[in-house]
Amino acid sequence: MTSKIPRLIAKEAHRQKYGLEMIPSENYTSGNVMKAMGSILTNKYSEGFPGARYYGGNEIIDKIERYTCELANKLFGTEHAIVQPHSGSPANLAVALELAGIGGTTLGQSLTAGGHLTFGASASWTGRLFNAKSFGVDPKTWQIDLNEVRALAKKHKPKFIWVGTTAYPFQIDYRGFAEIAQEVGCYLVADTSHISGLIVTGYHPSPESFVDVITTTTHKTLRGPRGAMILITKRGLKKDPELAKRLEKSVMPGLQGGPHDHQTAAIAVALEEALKPSFKKYIGQVVANAKVLARQLGTVSETHLILLSLTKYGYGMGYQAQYALEEAGITVNKNTIPGESASPFYPSGIRLGSPALTTRGMTEIDMVRIAGWIKKVLEEIKGHDLPKDQETRRQFLKDYREQVHNNKNLKDIRKEVEKFAGKFPVPGINL
Repeated sequence: MTSKIPRLIAKEAHRQKYGLEMIPSENYTSGNVMKAMGSILTNKYSEGFPGARYYGGNEIIDKIERYTCELANKLFGTEHAIVQPHSGSPANLAVALELAGIGGTTLGQSLTAGGHLTFGASASWTGRLFNAKSFGVDPKTWQIDLNEVRALAKKHKPKFIWVGTTAYPFQIDYRGFAEIAQEVGCYLVADTSHISGLIVTGYHPSPESFVDVITTTTHKTLRGPRGAMILITKRGLKKDPELAKRLEKSVMPGLQGGPHDHQTAAIAVALEEALKPSFKKYIGQVVANAKVLARQLGTVSETHLILLSLTKYGYGMGYQAQYALEEAGITVNKNTIPGESASPFYPSGIRLGSPALTTRGMTEIDMVRIAGWIKKVLEEIKGHDLPKDQETRRQFLKDYREQVHNNKNLKDIRKEVEKFAGKFPVPGINL
């Protein structure tokens, strides 16, 4: 039977080449990263850690994993690296299970205020396995209020505090969080998944000297393969000399069996690239692009990410904006905003960013043009408010999608976007 997959991959390649990928958690890996991901290393089984495997034939795999750990520690300034987590959520779960234990109290930024699912959201096992407490952001400034964090920490006495975000356009005050953790005597864990690329190049303050543990994905701004790492700091080992071993065991055999050796090698390639001067230049452009894009859209960004309120266009407009922008060849994601008045499923904002566009070579002048298209699309859908009566939403959304799909102005914008985007290269795509 002829496989359907090559044809579908070709269609996805066309979408990526002729569209504008603006989801801030997405990026394009290099050809060398993809070569490692598609290598023969996928054939090997390597349960255990270097020098202590359950299977034979791992002499070379041990060298690859040790090298990857060395690179991670060099980049982040940490003491011990665990590079086996298959992705970010399992890495966070491994840390939470070990540091808090089932039923233990944790504290982290709420999902609706820009935190991550694994910080204790009710839909996540982290919201059911642990006594998860959450802090929000100031409804006017959208920034973290450390006084609220301190009050909650003193009240609930968490085993550890998460400091990390997924939809937060401001820099994080790690020192302030460290003071709170010190006051209540708990661990402090930084999830830097979104901003790791900024941290290792100096475009965002590093948490290394303030936290005990760092977790991060390896894609997003690090521009590597999908994967994750758990990094233990000097501070963490001073607090507990056995912390690294505890977290290793929490990953394997606690949650996982064998690591994905091809993924580990691809992470190493990405970390090698992140050590080059060209990567620092790239991240500098990511931040500059996001700043211009945010300003053009009437908001601010101190990182790679923009969180845009759509309340001036109507009620619960996040889904409508995401759908209309995709029809125009621009990919973003719907997102809740602080003080969300609509629904997590049909929220009031969108989240977008500059990493993938910057990888393709786009600069500030291109952000101005892209922002113009975004504003035109949003004007096209203004007033298509989400019905507050849930029983009427299904028909409303069906009618809305049909109307947007047939919108001539959106079709014209898409033609402009495709002509524009097609001029910029995408790693691994030759069309």
